[in-house]
Amino acid sequence: MARHTREVDRWAEVADGVLARRHDELDLTTGLVVGGERALVVDTGGDHAQGARLFAAVREVTALPLVVAITHAHFDHCFGTGAFPPVAVHAHPRCRAAVASTARLQREEWTRYYRDRGDDETADALAATDPLLPGATVDPVLDVDLGGRTVRLLHPGRGHTDHDVVAVAGDVVFAGDLVEQGAPPDYGDAVVAEWPASVAAVLALGARTFVPGHGDPMSRREVEAQRDEMVEVAALHAAVARGDLDAVIATARSPFPAVPWPS
Repeated sequence: MARHTREVDRWAEVADGVLARRHDELDLTTGLVVGGERALVVDTGGDHAQGARLFAAVREVTALPLVVAITHAHFDHCFGTGAFPPVAVHAHPRCRAAVASTARLQREEWTRYYRDRGDDETADALAATDPLLPGATVDPVLDVDLGGRTVRLLHPGRGHTDHDVVAVAGDVVFAGDLVEQGAPPDYGDAVVAEWPASVAAVLALGARTFVPGHGDPMSRREVEAQRDEMVEVAALHAAVARGDLDAVIATARSPFPAVPWPS
């Protein structure tokens, strides 16, 4: 299988000194916030090679010392950290624990995924990646001083995982996979009942631009619409758990009928 071109890997400035980088691989979106003395990188990609490319792209923008924030423990968001020089890496305590306990299984699963698609380059890079553990520092809030600009890292509640962290840079929120653009939310590790409230907490921050973990930046209206769909999913999931609704019927009624939810 031919590799996709990486020409779509690009920066987009979503506010003054606040950039989102779109990656071809898995439609991942990472972030960069530039202050007067330091810069914050949000998520690091899915393997050492991806992390190295992201670090090089960051260095094309700024030579400032770096700080890293990890939104959650899924490999595509955090396995690239080891390609960065030694820096402070911030995450929720449960994120650190999840990376430690799931890294091997994630690496095996996704290495098979890439091998099955004929992408040996990415499979080899992932197989050779031993992810660094982030710090257990966002519990539940951490303010990161970048020099003349402060980014707030916070855990708004459980949702996509039990340890999601968002980064608030003025009018912009890097929301990780709490919201998705261009694809439905992934419920694989989700806390289904609590996810809508966590997105509501993100909306309550008052931002106007929301950078998802995958896809293009989203408006408040787009995030509100996705929250409402998550409310529907949570209600269906609860009805199945109570025995009031058959799971097949509930799935067909879901706003995301092709997306399974945890049992």
